[in-house]
Amino acid sequence: MAATATVTHLYRYPVKSCRGERLPVARVEPWGLAGDRRWMIVDAGGEAVTAREHPRLLLVTPCLDGDGGIRLTEPDMPDLTVPAPDGTGLIPVAVWASTLLAAPAGPAADAWLSKVAGEPVRLVYLDDPTRRRPDPEYSRDGDRVSFADGYPLLLTAESSLAELNEAIAAGPLAAEGPLAMRRFRPNVIVTGSGPWAEDRWRLLRIGDVTFRNVRGCDRCVMPAIDPDTAVRGKEPTATLARLRRWDGRVWFGINLIPDSPQPAGGTIQAGDPVEVLEEDSAGGPLR
Repeated sequence: MAATATVTHLYRYPVKSCRGERLPVARVEPWGLAGDRRWMIVDAGGEAVTAREHPRLLLVTPCLDGDGGIRLTEPDMPDLTVPAPDGTGLIPVAVWASTLLAAPAGPAADAWLSKVAGEPVRLVYLDDPTRRRPDPEYSRDGDRVSFADGYPLLLTAESSLAELNEAIAAGPLAAEGPLAMRRFRPNVIVTGSGPWAEDRWRLLRIGDVTFRNVRGCDRCVMPAIDPDTAVRGKEPTATLARLRRWDGRVWFGINLIPDSPQPAGGTIQAGDPVEVLEEDSAGGPLR
């Protein structure tokens, strides 16, 4: 089948709710891109702490090091290197409806991130990424996901963002646009398809990996937070509510689960063609 689109950018987010890292090539594991959202910040009770409530977390830049640990930087904080936990002393944590075990990163990381968040928090590591399954309503028994909100990968299209930005420019909050794709925190960005064409994709191949589109992505307040300043505005939520509102939610992007090759994983890279193997004509996102 002929290519429908082309991959332009790949991103992973080593720590949930912190800044992403652009990659020229990425390994796709059953639970997402290698190194994506294996770390998470939690409160004293183990509940996920995100930039929705603490926007300053978007100013933290985590970089993976060669030993499995991470290096954390933030404009007003000294850099901190955090080694990967050894997997002992696991604690229960929760991300949305999922409860699972994770490895604590230690007091130095906790103290550093607590200063950023402005309240006591802890950093944890998902040492075993097979512990969590996506929402059973939209996944299969063998599917797995890291600390991502719901699914292993998020794909967005440049044409859809362009149409959204045109609508913002024509609206009462034009001064807030245009918005960068970074607001939506995708793993895979594509070009060459028509606006919102990704809604119709059901099965696609990128590189040597086949993906299922299991659900559109309903958006929270996160895209309304400027990732460069951590200041919250009203867009794109206001315009999406006019253009892309179904079931009381606003939608942008599609959630993917890798089907093959598993369990060894596969590779995707910028420039790869996107082959749509199955699609339907339904209007709006899969939900």
